Amino acid sequence: MRPLDIALALLVVLVWGVNFAVIRIGVGEVPPLLLGALRFMLAACPAVFLLRPPKLPLRLYLAYGLSISVGQFAFLFTAIHLGMPSGLASLVLQSQAFFTMLFAALWLKETWRGSQLAGLLLAACGLVLIGSAHGMSMPLLGFMLTLAAASMWAVGNIVTRAVARHGPINQFAFVVWASLVPPLPFFALSLLIEGPARIAGALAAFSWQSCAAVAYLAWVATLLGYGLWTRLLSRYPANQVAPFSLLIPLVGLSTGWLAFGEVLRPVHFAGAALLMLGLAVNLFTDRLLIWARVRA
Repeated sequence: MRPLDIALALLVVLVWGVNFAVIRIGVGEVPPLLLGALRFMLAACPAVFLLRPPKLPLRLYLAYGLSISVGQFAFLFTAIHLGMPSGLASLVLQSQAFFTMLFAALWLKETWRGSQLAGLLLAACGLVLIGSAHGMSMPLLGFMLTLAAASMWAVGNIVTRAVARHGPINQFAFVVWASLVPPLPFFALSLLIEGPARIAGALAAFSWQSCAAVAYLAWVATLLGYGLWTRLLSRYPANQVAPFSLLIPLVGLSTGWLAFGEVLRPVHFAGAALLMLGLAVNLFTDRLLIWARVRA
């Protein structure tokens, strides 16, 4: 990957790492499915009036919006609402990298290199090490919902690769127009599950804190974060981009500690070291081997 693209991937890591603390703040005042609807309404409007939609089949807009937007965030928002710690959610969600590699191999016939597999195994050890420190503080239902969210993110990554096969497009415009898909499903789910009374009460008591949370989720996490993420996935294989997400728990755990007092222990730092080592192996082993051959 080019240095600029690596820097953009790291910016996404920062944006999405902080995102989990913002979600916790948001679901503290707004029902999770309603929060999802508001997020994508604001992501789509008014930007949708300023950008032309890329010429893509409608099925790709629907697949992207229903997987990476509705599927992922309906599960994730509900998990955090039910008591999943924000830092731990940022950790468990990164299992999407493994789902992405699996789906890419099954559907896109992408192959795994030895360095990528070794890097992901190291990162997996880091995830297990960090997760082992939480014990009973991780609710089972929250854990299962977060895993479901991870699988939906991975499906969205595969859809993004399918979008890339249609040639160069405006990735930012694609994210904006795909944001028109989630609001109706989210509102329907909110009416069905959360009920009109909760929706009316949340909107009547809408605070500046809720407004700031929705704005961050819509403009920073969605438009900036996913705009850059889809750009990277359109340029590189999914199994090269996805491992960057393994750094998100470093930001998520740190933000959870700073904002909510979620405890960081030595085992977290050890796990973080394994995560970074796994990413380094994945990204730089092939370059180092080429450099060594050239020097030889």
